[in-house]
Amino acid sequence: MSTTAPTTYPDQLMLPGGQAAAPGGPVDMMMMYVMHHGFRRDLTRFAAAAAATPVDDHRTWQALETRWAKFGAILHHHHSGEDAGIWPFLLERADEDERSTLEAMEEEHSHIDPLLTACGEGFAELAGDRAGRTTAELEDVRAALQVRVAATRDALSRHLQHEESEAMVILQRHMSQADWEEIEETHFREPDGDLTIVDMIGWCAEAVPPKELREIFAKVGRPFQVIWWLTRGRFKRQEHRAFRYAGV
Repeated sequence: MSTTAPTTYPDQLMLPGGQAAAPGGPVDMMMMYVMHHGFRRDLTRFAAAAAATPVDDHRTWQALETRWAKFGAILHHHHSGEDAGIWPFLLERADEDERSTLEAMEEEHSHIDPLLTACGEGFAELAGDRAGRTTAELEDVRAALQVRVAATRDALSRHLQHEESEAMVILQRHMSQADWEEIEETHFREPDGDLTIVDMIGWCAEAVPPKELREIFAKVGRPFQVIWWLTRGRFKRQEHRAFRYAGV
């Protein structure tokens, strides 16, 4: 009697900080969940910093503006890769119900973009030229920014939960590991603009628990771990400059 070996799928990464799900299937979505962890972590820190950073600490607001620009560039690169690579691939194969979920993914991206722009304007105003500005005026700017950052955090959190719990199920249903590797190479591999691989390694690794971080480096390769060892001190100092009032 012949027997069929059971299908084995990769273990999916689950990280703390709000990850909603990690649906099983043939595709190892580790880096997707690492990115989602980073987005949640950053917006939690930005929300705390917007609330706690004194308006008269101009240098810290300048560091926050720079850090917001990095966050925005990373998120834009990620969403662009999804919109250009993942969703079109799945839409070609999806049934009617699945299409509704996938179309919602793109629509949610379009709702998040104006929130990101509004936050960037607030950080830029607090980091910019203050000639003729009163403390009361700056406090008003900061109060508005707090609301915008909190709204962005909540909107992105809802989107990530929707993606993890529903869209990733569809992905695992229709995509193979080889399909994913091709999409990842074409649409996600190279950072945009001024971002570098070094920037991305430090950003991805930040605040990931040690056990999971070891598992991640075991998959992506020792060269990435060596880069992290050599550059993590600088990254930590940059994080402290921006988020010192957020307890980082």
